Amino acid sequence: MLSPEDKDAAQRSGLIELAGVADAIALSPASEEAWIEVIRKMDQVYADLVHYQIELERKNAALEEADQFISSVLSAMTDVLIVCDLAGRVEQVNDALERLTGREASALIGVPLEMLLAPDCRPLFGKLREKIRDGGGCDDFEVSLIDRGGVASPLSMSCSPRYDHKGRFVGVVLIGRPVGELRRAYTELAGAHQQLRQAQQQLVFSEKMAALGRLVAGVAHELNNPISFVFGNMHALKRYGARLTEYLQAIDSGADAARLLELRSQLKIDRIVTDITPLVDGTLEGAERVSEIVQDLRRFSSSQTEPFESFNLCRVVRTAVGWVAKAARVKPEIVFELPERLEIVSRRGPVHQIIVNLVQNAVDVMADSAESRLTISGSEEPPWIVVRVCDNGPGISASVKERLFEPFFTTKPIGEGTGLGLYVSYGLAEELGGHLEAANRESGGAEFTLRLPVREEPNAGASR
Repeated sequence: MLSPEDKDAAQRSGLIELAGVADAIALSPASEEAWIEVIRKMDQVYADLVHYQIELERKNAALEEADQFISSVLSAMTDVLIVCDLAGRVEQVNDALERLTGREASALIGVPLEMLLAPDCRPLFGKLREKIRDGGGCDDFEVSLIDRGGVASPLSMSCSPRYDHKGRFVGVVLIGRPVGELRRAYTELAGAHQQLRQAQQQLVFSEKMAALGRLVAGVAHELNNPISFVFGNMHALKRYGARLTEYLQAIDSGADAARLLELRSQLKIDRIVTDITPLVDGTLEGAERVSEIVQDLRRFSSSQTEPFESFNLCRVVRTAVGWVAKAARVKPEIVFELPERLEIVSRRGPVHQIIVNLVQNAVDVMADSAESRLTISGSEEPPWIVVRVCDNGPGISASVKERLFEPFFTTKPIGEGTGLGLYVSYGLAEELGGHLEAANRESGGAEFTLRLPVREEPNAGASR
């Protein structure tokens, strides 16, 4: 007999009704077992069908979602997309091509690619197909498509192979951007680059002016010494000139020898004759020193690019240190470890500015030190000429060192620093073909190292 559960299953499946057997009919034990097995199989098949149906619906939903995603990507592309089979027939396009040609996708599918190209570009597809078949894609070639107005529109195109699920080469994919857009983008990029260069040059010049403002007192002191020397010599020469004039007038008036001898002794003519040459030489030396300082100022403040020239680096270093030290509120002890001469071929103005910035930075960090000491050394270490500026200040912390050469970064209080000195110095060193480095000294304090390349001839550097 069927159990109540099996009867319910049989009724649900409709097997008893289909067999024309009533609920009350009694079956043999063997028949009952057979029907039970059939019902169980039917239940399993039915469950599998439901599962497959659910999976099929899920996969269809995923396919629809993927199709919508691909369609949205193709629609969003501003570049032209064309997918072709091996025969060159169009299989897929995007909205950008529809807008360019003025034709809908349905009108483009199946059309030979040659019909979309300008006449002089139509033989191109066969060559592209063979090149891709042999070794891969083609990048950045120019091809013209016929636009909606019937005019050839140039595009910068790239082409890559397309494979099916079995890895067979079945066609090509072409992606192109109108050349006009690329040219406009390149023009905008070039303009932005030019603006950046101008901004950098303005930063360098602004830092020069800021540094010059800090150095006014030191420069004035540098100028005062030779000017005072020249001023004193000129007063002496004026007195000597008056005495010589009086003596010459006595000679012209016909004074006798005794009177001339008396005047010669009274006016100290022999002393004047002895002193006049050293006075003139000293005056010329003072004037030349003033001229040198003025030239250094002009180079320092100039916004023009200097030519490469040969000069004594040690003199430039001493001048820069003197300007900063004489303008400093607290005068540090300065130790020079420099040879008499250190010839270099470079640009004098930028080198001067770098040294001024490094020395100014060292003086500032030692402002609160009880015994500030600044050591400047220079030597030739092929292929470099090296200048080191060392202080005995607090040194450089790890967090500061990471940002030391960034623009506008400063550890000084607001209003006391621009944050451009080290940034500008770093850039100038790179422009000169060198390097600027910073490190802590084992004995305490910081050390800035400027490395400039050794150049043999000024003409070779000036031609750069």
